[in-house]
Amino acid sequence: MGKTIAEKILARASGSDDLSPGDHVMCDVDVAMSHDGTVAVAEKFRSEGVEEIWDTSKLVTIIDHIAPAHGIDDANDKSYMREFIDEHDIETFYEVGTGISHEVLPEKGHIRPGELVVGIDSHTVTHGAYGAAGTGIGTTDMAYIFATGQTWFRVPETVRFHVEGEFPEPTSAKDLVLYIAGTYGTGVARYCSIEYTGPAVESMPLDERMVLSNMAIELGGKFGFTPVDDVVTDYVDERTDKPYTPVYADDDAEYEETYTIDVSDLRPQIAAPHKVGNVSPIDDIGDVELDQVFIGSCTDGKYEDLKRAAEVLEGNEVARGTRLIITPASREIHTRAVNNGLVEIFNDAGAVVTNSTCGACPGRGLGVIGDGEVCLSAMNRNFRGRMGSDDAEIYLSSPQTAAASAIEGRIVEPKEGVVA
Repeated sequence: MGKTIAEKILARASGSDDLSPGDHVMCDVDVAMSHDGTVAVAEKFRSEGVEEIWDTSKLVTIIDHIAPAHGIDDANDKSYMREFIDEHDIETFYEVGTGISHEVLPEKGHIRPGELVVGIDSHTVTHGAYGAAGTGIGTTDMAYIFATGQTWFRVPETVRFHVEGEFPEPTSAKDLVLYIAGTYGTGVARYCSIEYTGPAVESMPLDERMVLSNMAIELGGKFGFTPVDDVVTDYVDERTDKPYTPVYADDDAEYEETYTIDVSDLRPQIAAPHKVGNVSPIDDIGDVELDQVFIGSCTDGKYEDLKRAAEVLEGNEVARGTRLIITPASREIHTRAVNNGLVEIFNDAGAVVTNSTCGACPGRGLGVIGDGEVCLSAMNRNFRGRMGSDDAEIYLSSPQTAAASAIEGRIVEPKEGVVA
């Protein structure tokens, strides 16, 4: 019987000849990422009396969630983290402003097809866009990895979303993944590996494929793979000279379920408060006035996202009474956006462009929303209290829908807002 991508990568990482869904295995980790939560990992690591890290060359640490520090406690936590990093001579440490981990790791050449990547962040699944089995783990599990380099997995079943047709303007990958969440439910792939296949996925630029992998976790997924082709390997080869072996699913691999979707008639999708799966086409969302619009995060802060937003915003201004916050996912993206004139367009439109950070997305600064406020956000989650007040409302959309809505001060689709 053929194997899926997850089964093959976990078999290699565990040294097993043959694995099937439901098997439990101990795996050697190829890359382990810890962000601001390194403080909790270090405390656990030290409390167990472990003195040496198993392999510092396979660790990547980064400050991205509360960056820069917003209070004294935050600043002290960062000092504790830096002391731990210096104590163990961890070379791959990225300071405040480098960007969001899920974007920075591929940029810096730490992500390679066929490898097993774990991080103390649920959106580590993003690395499936590079053919790596990326997934989130807890801080105690990470402390164990710091000590041993190993962690355990139950081999997941695999769900496939086969996507056909061509995306009509103004839709994109974000509309597709919201459509999946709304149509099939956010538990459709609970503890499953997801493989996105088909011509509509293969035609996407890498930034768009990252949206699908990134939000695999919003569908319950353990991993979220998009195809490994020249688009992926060309990018990886530019970033690292370390060898790697891409992994592909067998033609006769067995899937838990296959869903076939044609995007030819896809409409812009909106997730209404307070669940990612509370999705409707924009035509059914009604008149929603906005206090804030946010474009950024590991989901929609990539260069292609900013470019789409800039195309909508150019020559327009943000509506009075609405604020637009834009957060590039990394310093590299921010610099590219400056050099190509995107930031000038944002500034002329009246947007606030922040440094690269997770900040606004989890309500950790640079975009917290207050009581009774309504925000349309191009990010991945709209849980109650996610961006600040429990009494606020968060809607989710694509970057281009968010940009058009910032111009109008209410949720609209791009062609209505821009009058292109």
